[in-house]
Amino acid sequence: MNLDTIIDRVIATEAGYVDHPADSGGPTRFGITQAVARLNGYQGDMRDLPMELAQHIYRKRYILEPRFDLVHAVDADIGYELVDTGVNMGPARPAMFFQRCLNVFNANGSRYADLFVDGRIGPATVAALRAYLQWRGAGGKAVMLRALNSLQGSFYIELAEARPKDEAFVYGQILHRVQVDA
Repeated sequence: MNLDTIIDRVIATEAGYVDHPADSGGPTRFGITQAVARLNGYQGDMRDLPMELAQHIYRKRYILEPRFDLVHAVDADIGYELVDTGVNMGPARPAMFFQRCLNVFNANGSRYADLFVDGRIGPATVAALRAYLQWRGAGGKAVMLRALNSLQGSFYIELAEARPKDEAFVYGQILHRVQVDA
């Protein structure tokens, strides 16, 4: 799966124009909020946001800036998971989920050093992923994806508990975004 395929999959999940009254993000098109569109120079009606601009924003803001492309280069499925989660809750949160998982899966630091959980992907995080996958193999990949999805689902529930208006979305978020099989 290449980066364009990731963007296409995310856009397919996000659909077209949405302006749900309970959504704190306000009007969106292709999953891009109005605030993010404005930060990227778009001043028009969100109903008219061009697909090409949405694709550009996804590549820049949700793949390259958080450096999820580096994870994708090691494992496309884990890279996709980070991008998809980042689109829905900001890129720093899934990066921290990922770093936390790598830390608790490192056999108390005997396989690779603990990471500083800062939500920023860099050489240490990528090296830890390589070491983890080399040690744990395909089974380790499946466990990583399940752990990331568990944290994602837990976050959605906690968010809805803290902000009851978000209950309108939690079922669909878990249905469409939290995968049960790796």
